[in-house]
Amino acid sequence: MTTAITRGGLTIKAPISDAYQQILTEPACQFVSELVQLFRPRLKALLAARAERQAQFDAGALPDFLPETQAIRDGAWQVAPLPADLLDRRVEITGPVDRKMIINALNADVKVFMADFEDSQTPSWDGVIEGQINLRDANLGTISYTDPQSGKHYALKDNPALLIARVRGLHLWEKHIELDGEQIPGSILDFALYFYHNYQTRLAKGTGVYYYLPKLQSHLEAKWWDDIFHFTERKFAVATGTIRATILIETLPAVFEMDEILYMMKDHIAALNCGRWDYIFSYIKTLNNHPDRVLPDRQVVTMNKPFLSAYSRLLIKTCHKRGALAMGGMAAFIPAKDPAANAAILERVTADKTLEASNGHDGTWVAHPGLAATANAVFDQVLTGGKTNQLHVLREQDAPVTAAELLAPCDGERTEQGMRTNIRVALQYLAAWISGKGCVPIYGLMEDAATAEISRTSIWQWIKHGKQLSNGQLVTKAFFATLLEQEAEVVFAEVGAEVWHSQNFERAKALLLDITTADELVDFLTLPAYQLLD
Repeated sequence: MTTAITRGGLTIKAPISDAYQQILTEPACQFVSELVQLFRPRLKALLAARAERQAQFDAGALPDFLPETQAIRDGAWQVAPLPADLLDRRVEITGPVDRKMIINALNADVKVFMADFEDSQTPSWDGVIEGQINLRDANLGTISYTDPQSGKHYALKDNPALLIARVRGLHLWEKHIELDGEQIPGSILDFALYFYHNYQTRLAKGTGVYYYLPKLQSHLEAKWWDDIFHFTERKFAVATGTIRATILIETLPAVFEMDEILYMMKDHIAALNCGRWDYIFSYIKTLNNHPDRVLPDRQVVTMNKPFLSAYSRLLIKTCHKRGALAMGGMAAFIPAKDPAANAAILERVTADKTLEASNGHDGTWVAHPGLAATANAVFDQVLTGGKTNQLHVLREQDAPVTAAELLAPCDGERTEQGMRTNIRVALQYLAAWISGKGCVPIYGLMEDAATAEISRTSIWQWIKHGKQLSNGQLVTKAFFATLLEQEAEVVFAEVGAEVWHSQNFERAKALLLDITTADELVDFLTLPAYQLLD
């Protein structure tokens, strides 16, 4: 039993080692406490507004552009000029704030490493605080790691990638820390500790403090973040724009408010990003009660589908009109050892990145350093003559992207094979997440929470609307439960008894059954899964 301690007004209900003391200092905790006092009430109101809006969608309404913000969309304004070190982001790599992964990512042949406290990081107490230690050391340039098994030593090379930190989503709370008897927002904790411990180091190196912000659903949520940034810059007497954010457009409501999001954050925004896997999840979740918008197998929901193509094109046009970068999506493949298989993977990555580059994206994401050369080669072909981005690609000849295009139903089959694959992937990911790993290689892909979210919400929606598979099988709760038992046996045979029993597969299986057969759609699988974490 851990004894709670009070520091800087915060009640911390978790062990604080000597190393953790360096992060959870009195002034750092005071800063966290101040932000929570000022901004938690508004966050609660914003989350309540999300629920109210979802209730309207559930009752039959569809997302649309907001009439009350037409003047912002029509206005001739631009975001603040971008810092020099954010102008070239042609390839970015992402991963959790694990020490070895940070070093490997910063050493990769990429421009940017997004260090993730969100979907590829399980927010265990140790994961959250050790992640802050690791990023502090990375910014100092002193980070190193020796593998206890192999003895291999890892250290930073010269000229590492630019570091950007992604904080947790607004819906996630930090259960180990309370203020006035209530949990604090995980997003505020991640933001505040990273800023406090790194802003002086980064300013001394001539850069700013850069963030990725996930899962925003409205421009009012962007305004909440902008107010936090302004408050922080004033408090620490640093220039406006020291803090810069890239916002992931990975929810269906947000795609209708991209101009407004840029406008609300025009002093601090650097880019918008097509977070396409979470976007597919959000399409399912937002339109879960609309039987005519049910998606097929996730494997066939690719960027050439009309609703996803419209999303990409609108994001590029909106960003470039306002002077912000437009980042593309993730290539989640893991290079294969077999040369023929690897060639096929690189061919698919090349095709995906060529589509993004030809659309006008300024850069893209990869999940593995082995894909960096392929992605670089694609973007090097369009960034010729000293260009660092495609801000000049304005897509002014495009017809306006309509709400109907962004909401277009998606064709494709629902197959039993696809359903079984979804079950195996979701089961393996959940087991890993509960065991402390949020970034998991599964069947040749580097998966994070978004994949599991798509997998389980697709099946939930098929059950809800009584959909049939291509073989005529009706998808019911009982049928899902049967398939879950069968596919659990397949996974057991794949991973072995020792791994199965040591990595929470039984708990993951019970959780997957519970949330996929629930009458009401569970908003995020990480919310019930978080309760299973220490």
